[in-house]
Amino acid sequence: MNKNQQLQKRKDAVFARGMGNMAAVYVDHAKNNEVWDVEGRRYIDFAAGIAVVNTGHSHPRIQAAVAEQLSRFSHTCAMVTPYESAVELAEKLVALVPGETPKKAIFVTTGAEAVENAVKIARAHTRRSGVIAFNGGFHGRTNMTMGLTGKVAPYKAGFGPFPGEIYHLPYPNAYHGVTTEQSLKALDELFHCDIEPGRVAALIIEPVQGEGGFYQAPAVFLQQLRTICDQHGIVLICDEIQTGFARTGKMFATEYSGIEPDLMTMAKGIAGGFPLSAVVGKADIMDAANPGGLGGTYAAFPLACAAGLEVLSIIEEEQLCNKALALGELMHKRLSELQAKYPHQIGQVRNLGAMVAMELVHNGDVEQPNAELTKAIVSKGIEKGVILLSCGVRGNVIRFLPPLTSPLEVVDEGLDLLEQVLAELI
Repeated sequence: MNKNQQLQKRKDAVFARGMGNMAAVYVDHAKNNEVWDVEGRRYIDFAAGIAVVNTGHSHPRIQAAVAEQLSRFSHTCAMVTPYESAVELAEKLVALVPGETPKKAIFVTTGAEAVENAVKIARAHTRRSGVIAFNGGFHGRTNMTMGLTGKVAPYKAGFGPFPGEIYHLPYPNAYHGVTTEQSLKALDELFHCDIEPGRVAALIIEPVQGEGGFYQAPAVFLQQLRTICDQHGIVLICDEIQTGFARTGKMFATEYSGIEPDLMTMAKGIAGGFPLSAVVGKADIMDAANPGGLGGTYAAFPLACAAGLEVLSIIEEEQLCNKALALGELMHKRLSELQAKYPHQIGQVRNLGAMVAMELVHNGDVEQPNAELTKAIVSKGIEKGVILLSCGVRGNVIRFLPPLTSPLEVVDEGLDLLEQVLAELI
């Protein structure tokens, strides 16, 4: 039994079964887009901690910023005795989000917390209770966010009941035959059949679905939602937890639609691997909650705020939006070549910047998802030395989320390994 296997055995003995791990690869150290396990084996990372380390593993500037902060203090609780780094990070974020309306921010710790607080803020502002979300969306694992999430396995199975006043709509998805018009018609039917718009506090949407399969909402759809929400006084929440911080080639994916959300949730890439999340939105809406109604013990964690400030500097100075576009172009080209080689297995390749997906099917048929091949590719990838993730409501999508600092030649090497995997499995 090797060391990875030994550690997995120890983990299985003390970790609850529900907190599983994709692979028995126990990390010793990592640098940029490469990871080494406890046995010294190297892996090319196409996961980035699920879009968390957009600035790469162990970026020296983030390490230095966090070390400097740690030398002064690690925690005081921002709601008791705050500190300048939190204020400065909030100032930068409110300036970066789309739209000219004055903005304010709060910090919490996880993406699910950000979504929970966005719903709280929307309800406080509107004095309404209903929330609309989308099939295939993912918003977290807390009770409220599981209710919002539009994917049953593994996130919702066995955990109900969920909060009431949550409604789901079809997400527009051209590949699966769901048009913008059909989604908007479903919203109109919802208003006539289930809940009147005057009782809806918020509508939450991912501009690109993450766990749902990396499908992008058409710009016209987001624009129509903006108009409808304005008509009915509904708070429009854009969940940018996986899409934010240069991942899609813009700071936030919502920018592609040209709309201004009322609230935006963000986490993952915000702090280079340190736990931090935020809600940023229109000041009059953000101020609806009473003092003490928002926050948390570790909200605006000082080490994470220091890292977050450095992340924003790195994104700008290292031009990570442009690098995301270059990564996306390279990966789309290579994956499209594989699709041409295996048209019966690879149904579609899609990307927005460095948020890249490959959907696997049987016989080239979109209605025949191939979850078995997807699982096998992820497993065989680990054997070959490349870290891959799956996603999709039907479990048949490989998602690629390399750090945006990844050298193109190392990404090419990882795609060569993927090509070997496909050659052995198909």
